[in-house]
Amino acid sequence: MVDPALVFDDLWVEGDELDRLVAGLGSGEWRRPTPASGWSVAHQVAHLAWTDRSALLAVTDPEGFGARVEEALAAPAAFVDQGAEEGVRLPSDELLARWREGRAALDRALRAAPPGARFPWYGPPMSAASMATGRLMETWAHGQDVADALGVVRTPTDRLRHVVRIGVRARDFTFGAHGLSAPAEAFRVEVRGPSGELWTYGPEDAGQRVTGPALDLCLLVTQRAHRADLAVRAEGPDADRWLDIAQAFAGPPGGGRPPKGAAG
Repeated sequence: MVDPALVFDDLWVEGDELDRLVAGLGSGEWRRPTPASGWSVAHQVAHLAWTDRSALLAVTDPEGFGARVEEALAAPAAFVDQGAEEGVRLPSDELLARWREGRAALDRALRAAPPGARFPWYGPPMSAASMATGRLMETWAHGQDVADALGVVRTPTDRLRHVVRIGVRARDFTFGAHGLSAPAEAFRVEVRGPSGELWTYGPEDAGQRVTGPALDLCLLVTQRAHRADLAVRAEGPDADRWLDIAQAFAGPPGGGRPPKGAAG
């Protein structure tokens, strides 16, 4: 079991890291394009602000959150973009304040959640710790887009353990999202964290396995880099297929990123 307080603390620190990247930006830098097609730095932060508030609604008003789910089902392809566009219309200082206020309110709500409580989401219901893990994964991933846009190389930390965990746990969801049957057996996943620790998932004697640096697996499951540019390796046909389609986020499959040097 993951200690919820540890996840909440790591989520807060992850948000602080992104805050330091954007806090001093001028209005022109907020409009700088990121690797996500059509999304500026402002879009990335606006998306996080919108999704943090959605998570807050799920924790504090599950019935009210149901209306958000209906909206998503009505327009699954456009729903995420619509949420980001709402925030982009704001002046950058107001957008930053909205994100800060939202993530602070979510932090308080998650820490106050009753033990064992589960909350609705766009995928399966989540515990408070799982909700925080998902928010950390998104904060890290969108923070990566912002860092790339600004030409900043971030130092990876062991907070990546949470991103790896949600990516591994989303394996069967990923196959289903692509209309595929999930493999019958668990994979062995062995990745090396930034501190040098080996993080392992699944049985040691599994017939199929995935290995590599934790950072690379995180970039893969958040679709921030193409598999061809990463040092993640698979043994076995199902594990190999998973690395082609892996995603750590709820919703329909993403388009991913092209390999470095690819045209377009």
